[in-house]
Amino acid sequence: MDQDPGKGVGAKKKRPVFVEIIESVAIAVLLAVVIRYFIFEPFYIPSGSMEPTLQENDRIIVSKLNYYFQETKRGDIIVFKYPRDTKRNFVKRVIAVGGETMAVKSSRLYINGQPVAEDYLPPGLRFSDFGPVEVPAGYYFMMGDNRNNSDDSRVWGLLPENLIVGKALVLYWPPGRIGAVR
Repeated sequence: MDQDPGKGVGAKKKRPVFVEIIESVAIAVLLAVVIRYFIFEPFYIPSGSMEPTLQENDRIIVSKLNYYFQETKRGDIIVFKYPRDTKRNFVKRVIAVGGETMAVKSSRLYINGQPVAEDYLPPGLRFSDFGPVEVPAGYYFMMGDNRNNSDDSRVWGLLPENLIVGKALVLYWPPGRIGAVR
């Protein structure tokens, strides 16, 4: 008795090609959804509040996982839910974290009374004095790099930790500006 090698014990029944295509597409869609909602998400920069670091119409990739493994720290650029309307997302720089006191005097940032270098700001930028503000644990003081054109913690107060979406990692559009967000 000869046995057909394709029909032996343990041989798999061949499935139609369209079933395999549907399975592949379903897996790809599921992976895309998981990646977008739980790991990385693209964001569009709608205003100039972070200039010169991020320009209007730039596009960035935000990691939603970073802050599960590390603390949010001063200088990070993050995307968060706007405290006054959580349907909107904002992108700003962390200026002070819980336990710190921040103040701005003569266009210079002070944390706990010590001046802080802000190399990301354009040379000669002048902006109003503010503070001092004590930041409690679980909150952050946020400011845009374009200090004279930024709706930030000076306007709406401290950012609660639970509104953080993630850390800006990569600028991917326009192509001439591709690189790490710093």
